[in-house]
Amino acid sequence: MVVINCDMGEAYGLYRMGDDKALMPHIDVANVACGFHASDFNHMRKTVQLARQHGVKVGAHPSLPDLQGFGRREMKIDRDELANCLLYQIGALKAFLDAEGMPLNHIKPHGALYGMASRNEDIAEAVADAADVYKVPLLGMKGTLHQKVYERRGHTFVAEYYADLDYNADGSLIITREHDAKDPVDAASRCTRAVNEGKTRTVAGNDIIVGADSICIHSDTPNAVAIAEAVREAVRPYLTAP
Repeated sequence: MVVINCDMGEAYGLYRMGDDKALMPHIDVANVACGFHASDFNHMRKTVQLARQHGVKVGAHPSLPDLQGFGRREMKIDRDELANCLLYQIGALKAFLDAEGMPLNHIKPHGALYGMASRNEDIAEAVADAADVYKVPLLGMKGTLHQKVYERRGHTFVAEYYADLDYNADGSLIITREHDAKDPVDAASRCTRAVNEGKTRTVAGNDIIVGADSICIHSDTPNAVAIAEAVREAVRPYLTAP
């Protein structure tokens, strides 16, 4: 069984990013930005309220402190500082969830932090340190270091497949500063294969093993709504019942 998740709530002040309202009917889980790569207190609450209206579960999507770079630039940060940075962000989102009578569903690091946690043990340990406090599942990529660390630390691991990102030959994600539009039909086909076979084709042309307990779509992909519609229809037989 599979769920569809979306990185969203990424507007900031008067700036807009993604069509969250149009995306909500097509997803099961929202990964809500916590203010350090995008969003602010008004948008966090608005996104949580929108998710509640649509029966969508909400998890925290914390980032490196990089608002200008949208959290897609790496930085040097030690384990304790990062753990505190994550606790701060997740706690802010949880306050809005508490206000709406909703539980925190999971934690999913954003952007560069996600990639760093997949290959840097101290970073993965810091994510697990924060998760120790909230005791919710962690999203990540199958077969990577963060899966090994999260599971060793006793956390439930949810393997993620990306509908709108490409993969390198070594299985790592290609995380661009700005996402390009993707062919919805191709995205849906790749997701179906990931669910059925546990494999995907890389930009180099080789197949790699992937997990697809949850399929991710980014709200800042230009045609995210079309992708979400196509992917949901394609994997409908495998969707976890609400």
